[in-house]
Amino acid sequence: MARAATTSDVFNAIAEPQRRQILVLLRSGERPVTELAEELGMTQPGTSKHLRVLREVGLVRDRKAGKQRLYGLDARGLRPVHEWTGGFEQFWNESFERLDAYVQELKQTREEQR
Repeated sequence: MARAATTSDVFNAIAEPQRRQILVLLRSGERPVTELAEELGMTQPGTSKHLRVLREVGLVRDRKAGKQRLYGLDARGLRPVHEWTGGFEQFWNESFERLDAYVQELKQTREEQR
């Protein structure tokens, strides 16, 4: 099966670590591409390419502010990822419950040995 283009699928777009880092940086608010590039240690053109992909899949919005273009997070685009990962919540909850039960058992055993 052919892999979806990174520009049409949120999952493929966020598979790139630098794109995920851009999303993390944008959580604190809008930023110009030059600031993002500096934070990432990338060139401005490279950062712009990542921003374009993120914008095309609906994770980033942009607006003109004077001579600059500011980029901001649009977390609504992460809904498919959230919904998919939410399907694993029961697995993690059960794992943590088993871990908690094991820790409680260890505590009880220690107390009985005293």
